[in-house]
Amino acid sequence: MFSFYQPGCKKEDVRAIIHYLAASAILTIYGTQVCPFLDRLTTFELGSVVIFSLVILFIIRTVFLRFFLQQVSPFQRARFQFILELIIFGTAGLAMAFFNTYYYEFPLLSGMKLVLACLTLGVFAAADLGLEREFITALTYNDNKEVCLLVDKFFPLTHKFAYMGTVLIFFIGGILALVIIHDLDWVRSLGTQETFSSVVWPILTEIAFIFSVLLAYVTCLLLSYSRNLKVFFDRQTGVLQEVSSGSYEKHVPITTLDEFGVIAKYTNSMIENLKERTEELQNTQDVTIRALASLAETRDNETGQHIIRTQNYVKVLAQNLQNHPEYAPLLDDNIVDLLFKSAPLHDIGKVGIPDVILLKPGKLTDEEFDEMKKHTEYGSQALRMAEAELGTSSFLHMGNKIAHTHHEKWDGSGYPRGLKGTDIPLSGRLMALADVYDALISKRVYKEAFTHDKATAIIREGKGTHFDPIIVDAFDLCEFDFKRIAEKHADV
Repeated sequence: MFSFYQPGCKKEDVRAIIHYLAASAILTIYGTQVCPFLDRLTTFELGSVVIFSLVILFIIRTVFLRFFLQQVSPFQRARFQFILELIIFGTAGLAMAFFNTYYYEFPLLSGMKLVLACLTLGVFAAADLGLEREFITALTYNDNKEVCLLVDKFFPLTHKFAYMGTVLIFFIGGILALVIIHDLDWVRSLGTQETFSSVVWPILTEIAFIFSVLLAYVTCLLLSYSRNLKVFFDRQTGVLQEVSSGSYEKHVPITTLDEFGVIAKYTNSMIENLKERTEELQNTQDVTIRALASLAETRDNETGQHIIRTQNYVKVLAQNLQNHPEYAPLLDDNIVDLLFKSAPLHDIGKVGIPDVILLKPGKLTDEEFDEMKKHTEYGSQALRMAEAELGTSSFLHMGNKIAHTHHEKWDGSGYPRGLKGTDIPLSGRLMALADVYDALISKRVYKEAFTHDKATAIIREGKGTHFDPIIVDAFDLCEFDFKRIAEKHADV
């Protein structure tokens, strides 16, 4: 249901009321200084006409805005309000001029001077309230994360400044000319009887008042425009900061048909292109990882499900550790996602192991096992070479650490380097537990699959020796997630 009072409009209404009250006061107090005929009226007589005209038209203007503003394009709302306010002030001036001509029999020239005075104040009020509308529209679309489509044509800011400056100069010059002419007539009517000071001080006071009013209006316009500029610049830089941090979800709302709208349009286009290219690169990266992992898989007696299971184990462990005060700073969502995608590279080095060892159905000899251990070095070396060719790459760097250190042990008895404790990268420690758990529950030619409970018991026995104690604690909290993953991606 339509409501005359709508949320979000109160501040604007107060601003409009101040402008209309100020115009009423200025026209009432100083209207006599632009026309000798108005000088015949008392303050009450002139004020009654001025206030009545502006109050009636303000009510009409407010109702009109409530009904029709939302039907206007966001691009045109500031312009719509500017034109509306100017029409209201011009109509007020015409109404007062018509009343004075009809009721007091003032000449037409006197009425036109009043119209000029109303339009001068109207230009300032309309410009400020138009800027206020532009500000409200910008904030509304920014808060709602809406994006408007920009038409091809726009109105340049340089033209706005030129037109507005010309209009202001015309009206201010007109008002000053009327005041000067009135003062000259007043001085001429005094003759030579008055002293110099009795003539000069009233004129200086009058000029000071006029310039004070003009200064107040100009300052108001500058502050309003500066505020709007701050919104546009903050919005633009805020979105660009998001883009620089890798987020492409936000766009710059387009709410003005000027250079700011054009900048926003091309910024959004750039963000969309970056997003598409990033997604394409991400997909290429994911496919590359899958392809490399599948290459190792074709030469191993492990299945592709092993890769899927272990990367999901790693993800579950990492997400659980995000709640740990010591490990949370090391595991933001981006790192967890990177761990998940890089985990399939952990055994990529097995492509360098001879088939006679890699596919041997029985237990390996010591010499064969020493050769098997080298798959960590082979994998790390291959990924380092790829990283050297491609430049710094987060997923290759992470994959390198996982491939090189996932057989290291917490107590330093692992391979290939015998790293101990936190000297082992966190990615390698996570992969170590995930890989061992999956090896325990999986059937191999040399062993039967262990139950989840038996595998879990073995993992717990390795706490503080084979595995990071904190990671084992995390495993205790999510062991049933491990079991669910194993059942969902079981070997066929």
